[in-house]
Amino acid sequence: MALTLLFLLMLSWTLHSSSHAVTVRPPRHPSTISVDGTTPPGVGVPLDAFVSFSIEFSSFPDFAGNSSNPNTFSNNLLNNLGNLTGSKPIVRVGGNTQDYAIFNSSLLDLATVGIFDPEISPDYPTTLTFGPKYFESYHTFPDVKFVHGYNLGRNSSAARNALIESVSYACKALRDGRLLYWELGNEPDLYSTSAQGAVRPPNWNERWYVRQWLHWTGEIREAMEGPCPNLATPEKYKYYAPSFANTDATLNPVVTWREGINRDNDIAIISSHNYINGADEPGVTLQGTLMNHSSNVASIALQLNESRLLSGLPYKLNPDLPFILGETNSLYNQGRPGLSNTFGAALWGVDFNLWCATNNIQRVHMHQGTNYRYQAWQPIDTNKVAKGTKAPYYGSIAVASFLGDIVTATPSITNLPLPDEQESAYAAYVDGKLDRIIVINMMEYNATAGNRYINHYPRPIEQYRFQLPEGCHGEAGVQRLMANGSDAITGVTFDGYSYNWELDNGMPVLLHNITRGETVTVSEGGKMSIDVPRSSAVIVELKHGNRPQGLS
Repeated sequence: MALTLLFLLMLSWTLHSSSHAVTVRPPRHPSTISVDGTTPPGVGVPLDAFVSFSIEFSSFPDFAGNSSNPNTFSNNLLNNLGNLTGSKPIVRVGGNTQDYAIFNSSLLDLATVGIFDPEISPDYPTTLTFGPKYFESYHTFPDVKFVHGYNLGRNSSAARNALIESVSYACKALRDGRLLYWELGNEPDLYSTSAQGAVRPPNWNERWYVRQWLHWTGEIREAMEGPCPNLATPEKYKYYAPSFANTDATLNPVVTWREGINRDNDIAIISSHNYINGADEPGVTLQGTLMNHSSNVASIALQLNESRLLSGLPYKLNPDLPFILGETNSLYNQGRPGLSNTFGAALWGVDFNLWCATNNIQRVHMHQGTNYRYQAWQPIDTNKVAKGTKAPYYGSIAVASFLGDIVTATPSITNLPLPDEQESAYAAYVDGKLDRIIVINMMEYNATAGNRYINHYPRPIEQYRFQLPEGCHGEAGVQRLMANGSDAITGVTFDGYSYNWELDNGMPVLLHNITRGETVTVSEGGKMSIDVPRSSAVIVELKHGNRPQGLS
């Protein structure tokens, strides 16, 4: 009997693997996924420009260009997202090199001069001088608001004097509606332990940090009052803070708040940083680390606990401010090739961002820099990386499309629990009613190894069944985030569109060999099934706007 079963299984596998048809598997879930028709309790409400970016301070002129040579490719990519969400992404200019940057007003011909020390970091300069020309880059992205990062890390007299000298240049560049907020210091909780070199002694603590914060935010404000008095008012002079790394760091954000960091009421947004894991850490894989909902839940749990603790502080200390991720991406140390630059990382980004939105982390700045492996796009050609749109950008496009125009119709986002950690689903509610659903299938399917070419293994399709409110029926629109597999680094599309630099400088180009315009039927009783290939995501648009009509 066992031999007969083995023979039948082998025969089935032979027939299956020799066929070019894609197999739709029956639903793996024992029951349908029930979705509330009206906004359930405990949903997350994202801020406008939820999909935003953080750009390494030393890389910003590469991404933005300057007055005589603006980077239109970068601006096109930002416009694409703004067209979906109602406002362009906010750009935070900071990162590690923010705390290495020393201003020099006599550096007139170049925006920056950087010295690389490969033993410290091969990816960015650890000695960095920037001059007045740097601030031209703030004029190349129309309708973008910025967070400008000041150096707190370098603590010599020369560095402190240069900080204050830079203030007038920064505020003048940002005073005409370009400024969102300021930032002072990047990850100061790592100052005494940084792998790139400690900039504070081992006894660095919250009280010491808060004293320096209060002193230098006061000095910056005073330096701003002459050249930019309108930005130095109590209403306008605001910060992202404390911008902690929140790993095994030395400073606790709750203790920092208790020590009086917001004594002057100049913090507008509580900003925290997050990376799922490290690029060089053992055991990091695409499936187990990135394409894994449980991994995202565990990683974000630290920030959620921080947010709850802050909201639980006594009334006079309770900040009651929006909580965001001011810097995040897949793997710290700028990502790993074959992981952070793949389509799987784009799927990770969708799940990660929407889990944040569900849990009231109200804005997410995806970090990037020139030649970084996890970047959404490479802004210029270098001897390491060609200019172009990278796979993770498409994850941001999918998130933006799912959230919709936040400015005119703020969505409420909730997670729809699924049993497998390699999949996730979310629902968006607008005006209190169910508007759209997304399913993210993170089950690994390789485009280049093991599956498609060696074993001719057809790409499985998982079927998801939903029970929607009975009043919801008709034809719903379908948009797919697709590539040949989770390890693909090119050939990514969203709803049939490519945003590649090579096609139209990052503008959306409809590809005629990609299926789009799909619909799915919702029965009179609210039942709906949707097929989702492994390593892909799908958005079902149920109503509103220019979406397919017929749903009540």
